[in-house]
Amino acid sequence: MTALDDLPIRDDLRGQRPYGAPQALVPVALNVNENTHPIPEAVAHDIVASLASAVLTVNRYPDREFTELREALAGYLGHGVTPEQIWAGNGSNEVLQHILQAFGGPGRSLLGFTPTYSMYPLLAAGVGTRWIPATRDAEFELSPETAARQVAEADPDLVFLCSPNNPTGTPLSLETVTAVYEASRGMVIVDEAYAEFAPDDEASALTLLEGRPRLIVSRTMSKAFAFAGVRLGYLAADPAVVDALRLVRLPYHLSALTQAAATAALRHADEMLAMVDDIRTQRDRLVVELARLGYDPKRSGSNFVLFGCVADPHAAFEALFARGILIRDVGIPNHLRVTAGTEAETTAFLEALAAISPA
Repeated sequence: MTALDDLPIRDDLRGQRPYGAPQALVPVALNVNENTHPIPEAVAHDIVASLASAVLTVNRYPDREFTELREALAGYLGHGVTPEQIWAGNGSNEVLQHILQAFGGPGRSLLGFTPTYSMYPLLAAGVGTRWIPATRDAEFELSPETAARQVAEADPDLVFLCSPNNPTGTPLSLETVTAVYEASRGMVIVDEAYAEFAPDDEASALTLLEGRPRLIVSRTMSKAFAFAGVRLGYLAADPAVVDALRLVRLPYHLSALTQAAATAALRHADEMLAMVDDIRTQRDRLVVELARLGYDPKRSGSNFVLFGCVADPHAAFEALFARGILIRDVGIPNHLRVTAGTEAETTAFLEALAAISPA
């Protein structure tokens, strides 16, 4: 059988490993930060009706500019964002890939503050962009001074800021975003995939867009909207950035069905986001209970909690898996990460963890 190394693959891809979060059919899956709450039935019926209508015209290509969806996304974001500032793709990963295709490439570099989302270096490698792993402060925090100093020293073409950060859950201040933008000559991307789980009084980087043409704010419907299976990510930026992304997108990259489902869901944004408060409650419950069990939960503004003081993360992961609980070993020594699920799922995880924890 032919091995991968037998093929004339690009040299810079040799030895790379694809993204691969564990997948398994278990009673409680809390490993990939999905929204585990089901979509409200009334909303689901409206989405299905929209899909049925869209199916009648799938003999034709979809709207290449996804006009109705862009209008809906702009309306949802607010902050004066217009449809001309909106771009969307098949999940936020494709949106980030478009950014790298337009502004990265051979001879260019992307800086991120590790540990951070594991797809960033993979996306960079896919388009021949050099990955620069910068460091964080203690407890995975990132101050304006630490961030700006490293950006100025490395002089990257792009900077990815994950806010809140995955896999640590660490919130990111607007002061840090501003400091990075001022220290950079290139594109600054704030990945707000988990923004809806932040406190209501915490401002989004969307408030910084005006007058900053190199700033991009990306979002997703996979998390708070419970739409992971639909694959809809999007961003807001200067209209000139959107023009740049048109140069690299594939023709008709958003299917008519994706556009219809996402537009219908946005009509019910309040209902779709009603579960966010419950998820926040379970996240905060995890922080309290993990500390009670002797672990070290980190500050989180997202829908998951990273916790330390795990003597053997692999053994703990396997012990929980044997009990039907799937969480995530993110490769940080003595740490594991768990998604905040429903109340029942959170209870099942905490009870299983208590059962395997040292007395």
